[in-house]
Amino acid sequence: MSYWLHPDAETELGDAAVYYAEHANRAVAEAFLAEFERVRDLLVENQQRGPRGEHGLRLYHFDRFPYTVIYEPDEYAGPQIYAIAHQHREPGYWTTRM
Repeated sequence: MSYWLHPDAETELGDAAVYYAEHANRAVAEAFLAEFERVRDLLVENQQRGPRGEHGLRLYHFDRFPYTVIYEPDEYAGPQIYAIAHQHREPGYWTTRM
């Protein structure tokens, strides 16, 4: 099974990695991307992970970074990832993506 990543979520992922590279170091940026890949793989394996949020979406928090993946389970296409949201910034900003 695969997954889908909203273009704005892809931008969020890249922006966060750039931020960590510039404000910490490249190793931290790579760890951030590896954490996303770990979470993505977990969600592909079991789309019922994480609590239910608004609009029928689910949330899954990163372990090492203050980010949450907001996604919709899809039994045929895999998780539909709408946002990779920082946990302390603008809650719900991503709702227009649905």
